[in-house]
Amino acid sequence: MKRIAIAIAASALLAAPVFAGENGHHDGAHQAAAGHAGHAAVADQVIAEQRQALAKNTKGKGFGPQSPRDIDAIAGNNTRLFNAAPAYTEMNLCNIHFHKNAEHKAKDFSIYAGNGNGEGYQSGYKYNTALLSKAELTATKHKVCDSTHSTLRPGDTIEVHYVHTTAQVKPGPTLGSCLSDAIKNPQLRVETQVFVLVNDKHAASFKDLTSYSKAKSGLYQANGIPNNTGVAVQYEGSTTGPGYNEKGSPFQVSWSVRPHVAKVNIATVGTWCEKNDFNEDHGHGVRNLVINPDLLSAIQ
Repeated sequence: MKRIAIAIAASALLAAPVFAGENGHHDGAHQAAAGHAGHAAVADQVIAEQRQALAKNTKGKGFGPQSPRDIDAIAGNNTRLFNAAPAYTEMNLCNIHFHKNAEHKAKDFSIYAGNGNGEGYQSGYKYNTALLSKAELTATKHKVCDSTHSTLRPGDTIEVHYVHTTAQVKPGPTLGSCLSDAIKNPQLRVETQVFVLVNDKHAASFKDLTSYSKAKSGLYQANGIPNNTGVAVQYEGSTTGPGYNEKGSPFQVSWSVRPHVAKVNIATVGTWCEKNDFNEDHGHGVRNLVINPDLLSAIQ
């Protein structure tokens, strides 16, 4: 992950994207155990130790609520307050990126992908592919969004983050595009949609789903966010990504997570990975689901 300067701290705000936190690694034995150099799945004990470290490193330090979470579980003990960001229609779209497997969990995407490599890859939550047809699951002829850690295939789940800011900006690469010289600490909102990839030319086009334009109001607006996947669950949380598996994220984010999955044509996702305004070419890793009640806000 690249780093972008932030005026109120000497530390940096993780970018490319901020919410992915992909450069987080473990120290010492944890790094080796987590399969840093490979894709082997780590033992349950590694994930348990990461959760213990997160609890220890945040206890009594005033961290706000964290993300991602199970949006069907509304309880939370964290009462650290911050103002919810405005509706995304009153903000500027600043970045779009996606994660391989869902970071959040809900009834429609509740199948655990496994512990993964301990650093965010091959983990997260999936849609039930038994609900797809044989034709939808037909293998593609070419690799899609291929990277060191993953290649997308029909039946895979992705979680798309449409990131919005109150800063006056133009959409672009990395979450650095969500800041401006005038505002280094804008309010942030992430409109979230989980998709399942299908080999079907009649399914939704990722080009359409990620289209945006500048409205008469002067705000850049995402034009393709689905409006038929249920009422979005709203909650207050943080940035996500495996870089925060063992430490708290200090950044405050308002989340809107749609509870139902939509189908998208995998070929169009592959085309988008080849060229887009956000310089995105692969699915990012996921942060462990946050289950510690002291790190979750109550969903109203």
